[in-house]
Amino acid sequence: MPRSPVQIRLSTPEETCRFAERLGARLRPGDTLLLSGPIGAGKSHFARCLIQSLQDIPEEVPSPTFTIVQSYEMPAGEIWHADLYRLSDPQELAELGLDEAFETAICLVEWPERLGSAQPASALRLGFGPGALPDARVLVLAWESPGWDTRLEGLCGD
Repeated sequence: MPRSPVQIRLSTPEETCRFAERLGARLRPGDTLLLSGPIGAGKSHFARCLIQSLQDIPEEVPSPTFTIVQSYEMPAGEIWHADLYRLSDPQELAELGLDEAFETAICLVEWPERLGSAQPASALRLGFGPGALPDARVLVLAWESPGWDTRLEGLCGD
């Protein structure tokens, strides 16, 4: 049964980072976040903040726009950050190993519509859009897997 989407307003890039950090603390291997939105909506900023929040010593987190996938070994497990903007065919996913990573790693996927039917049903969907001010964002969270209900409790202003 699909859950009702939850909308969160983030006024600044710092608020976006704080939300990413709080969500990151709740993730575990096998979790997938699908990050949607237009170019410049804040997907990469969010992913960078989340990844850095899970590193023992925060280090540079480059955008995987050209490499398509970057992976990081963390105390919490492996994290895969994928930017599928340049992916031309969902068949390329097997070559990248992303289908296996969905089962064993925390996966952050930008441009998830390029996955086609390979989008994990248990994923948490995060839709990024512009807010009322230049640095503000509106974030819409949606999920079908009931496991997210309790894991997101208290995070989304409920």
